Amino acid sequence: MPRHDAARDHRIMCHPLMPLLPSRLSDSTRPLKSCQCAHPLQRPADPPIMRAASDLTLTLQRLDAARSRLDALAATLPDDGWIGPHLSGVNPPLWEYGHIVWFEEHWCLRQRPGRDPSESPLLEPLAPSVRPWTDWRYNSSHIPHAARWSAPLLDRDDVRAYGCEVRERVRARAARGDVDADLPYFAELALTHELMHTEAWWMMWQTRGLVPPHLPREPRIDAPRAAIRIDRGTVTLGSPRDAGFVFDNEKWAHDVAHDAFEIDAQPVTCGAFIEFIAAGGYDDERWWDTDARAWRTHAGARHPRYWRSGADGGWEMRRFDRWQPVDPDAVLLHVTRHEAAAFARWRGRRLPGVAEWVRAYAEPGFAAGLCWEWTTDRFEPYAGFSADPYADYSLPWFGTHCELRGAGSCVTDPLIARPTYRNFFMPDRADVFVGFRTVRSL
Repeated sequence: MPRHDAARDHRIMCHPLMPLLPSRLSDSTRPLKSCQCAHPLQRPADPPIMRAASDLTLTLQRLDAARSRLDALAATLPDDGWIGPHLSGVNPPLWEYGHIVWFEEHWCLRQRPGRDPSESPLLEPLAPSVRPWTDWRYNSSHIPHAARWSAPLLDRDDVRAYGCEVRERVRARAARGDVDADLPYFAELALTHELMHTEAWWMMWQTRGLVPPHLPREPRIDAPRAAIRIDRGTVTLGSPRDAGFVFDNEKWAHDVAHDAFEIDAQPVTCGAFIEFIAAGGYDDERWWDTDARAWRTHAGARHPRYWRSGADGGWEMRRFDRWQPVDPDAVLLHVTRHEAAAFARWRGRRLPGVAEWVRAYAEPGFAAGLCWEWTTDRFEPYAGFSADPYADYSLPWFGTHCELRGAGSCVTDPLIARPTYRNFFMPDRADVFVGFRTVRSL
């Protein structure tokens, strides 16, 4: 997956979610997935990144389950929905489906024994693809975001057949024992990548107002909890070396200091945000920094992206293809970091830093996993960072994107909904299932 804008991040998409898509660009002028980074690309020096975190047979079963969920979403697409309108924060589903398959084939079937994944295919050729021109059609590092709507893509029947053929070849390779030390790792990489892109599809369904196969649960705060106070101390960020499959940006566990703080036990609700709107929060310049004011003016923002005034004077929100009254107890979703920070200032508070969020996660009563959550931190490498074979997962986005925590959302697969997972997006993204909580220093 990560899985990794669904297209800008590549999470635009091949962050998947990273990019999942190009929507994680530092600004609108930066080319999608362009890797011009001050951090040198290195062959990983740490052997543990190449180990499998789980049995290969189990990973293949999980890959099949992930494909079933992706196909369930695809089955709801109308005939003209496989391409759809050109939007900056999403990919056309026809391209993205092919990209998911291409990624699995690239890492699980086309790496020749002993090949350095960071080497140019001109110097160390890949094994051939089972379809022509797939590298130029589906490699998110090669095809610009805008071109994904006009490229000569496989049609929907052939792209699914491509997916079936690749999966059968991966199974066959495993069955005949043609398994080198890297295959279990690359199979988990393909699994995480597909799960991240599936989440990106949920984001795209929301953006385009499409009919989903089912309505994900709407996270609610039924019983408000008191804020949590935490003394000054240290917290461990990153994943331990025995954690199994993790991304390069999670390596490795290290301690950081934090000051004393008080943090909300739960994410902000829709009802609390309605109070901010009613108090003129979108008009009061005190709550918006320079970048936020520029975004607010450009977007014409007066309320969250998927909200509107109802006929009775209340608020309505769009969930996929349907409008419904805003539930005051529902967790606020689909807000930008600009809106989150403005609300926090209005409350005399701020957004939490990553260290504060992770430290609070260990406290009883801290509600996580309801949504992704904005933090104050930029997405940066940990000390000693070295890119894994899929170098484009993290490297292009360091220093320009904002880090999110939260341990997943209502559309995040449990396999990637972990507190060490570092999500990242540009601060103007609101299609993500993202909310926030606030904090104050003590």
